[in-house]
Amino acid sequence: MSPRVRREPAQERKTGARVLSHVQGAGGDSRARMVDVGDKPITARQASARARVVFPPGLLARVLAHGGPKGPVIEVARIAGLQAAKRTSEWIPMCHALALDEVALEVERVDARTLEVRCRAACHGRTGVEMEALVGASACALVIYDMTKALSHEISIERVELLSKSGGRSGSWERRDAPVAPRRKAPARPGARRAGSARPGL
Repeated sequence: MSPRVRREPAQERKTGARVLSHVQGAGGDSRARMVDVGDKPITARQASARARVVFPPGLLARVLAHGGPKGPVIEVARIAGLQAAKRTSEWIPMCHALALDEVALEVERVDARTLEVRCRAACHGRTGVEMEALVGASACALVIYDMTKALSHEISIERVELLSKSGGRSGSWERRDAPVAPRRKAPARPGARRAGSARPGL
């Protein structure tokens, strides 16, 4: 049996410089490796990622109103994203198989041509769930493309990126340059009073 590979290369410990954790050695002697996380503590981990699907003018409204050639687009894509996130280690060679606590996928229209997919993954484990969130968002976007490509091959997938992560030795991180998708206003409850309006009888 080969000796355990150290999680943290000596160069990183001495200099604080970031290194490629999945690469062992240098130059012609470098080899890919799966990082040993056995001695890391189990902590709460979360990550969120997104992908955007951009449609030619006029096509998105048609898709949302009538569905794509293969049926109800959004729900099929969401289910695909959930399935993919749970099987990330089968997509990404050096990922650990994780017991996910949660995967949540939302698809929202952000303008006349664009759907934004957001995927959030969470677990209690020894390694993060960034790749699970990214794979979930990517797979959902790919299925939206597959479900609608018969209408146009000009549909594109853009901005597949991590939005935030928390937990683990590196702590929390959030993408600062990512524009936030506009949120729809919740409908007013029947009988609810508008902000600033006077109470009856006053």
